[in-house]
Amino acid sequence: MSRANRLSAALAVVLLLGLSGCSDPQLGMLDRELAEIRSNPGATPRVELPDIPDYEALPYDEADRRSPFIARLPETEQPPRGSEELAPDLTRPREPLEAYGLGQLDLVGTLTHGGQPSALVRAPSGTVHRLRVGNHLGSDFGRIVSITSSSVQLIEVVPTGRGGWIERTTQMTLND
Repeated sequence: MSRANRLSAALAVVLLLGLSGCSDPQLGMLDRELAEIRSNPGATPRVELPDIPDYEALPYDEADRRSPFIARLPETEQPPRGSEELAPDLTRPREPLEAYGLGQLDLVGTLTHGGQPSALVRAPSGTVHRLRVGNHLGSDFGRIVSITSSSVQLIEVVPTGRGGWIERTTQMTLND
């Protein structure tokens, strides 16, 4: 025999021995047991569930208290008492633009003539009025204290509701 034939024969013997190790003499018995399990799988195992406790409502006695998830409200400030000395002069003749609230008036421009600034304010009727520092406008006794290139600064005198009067600063601007 040639060397290649001997090698082929040895390889065939090794393969046959390997394949013979894969066979099981009890394979028939395993097939019978599996067929028996398939035909009668048996009872389903019962799973024990835990007992559910009875619900008991607990009284909540804190419902009338402040929620910890809501911010505390700031303490209400008392409105300023004001002063009677700041009361407006009700005998002064009213100017035309004092008949309107500031929300109804529009600042449409400013100009300077002879070094004196003026404001151009449009009334709801469409009439444009030229105002200077010291003129009055608005329903809260507003008096013009300053005019810049884009705004008019006013001081209004308003009642406090407690018998006095206070001053507040207001501004009208272009493009309002």
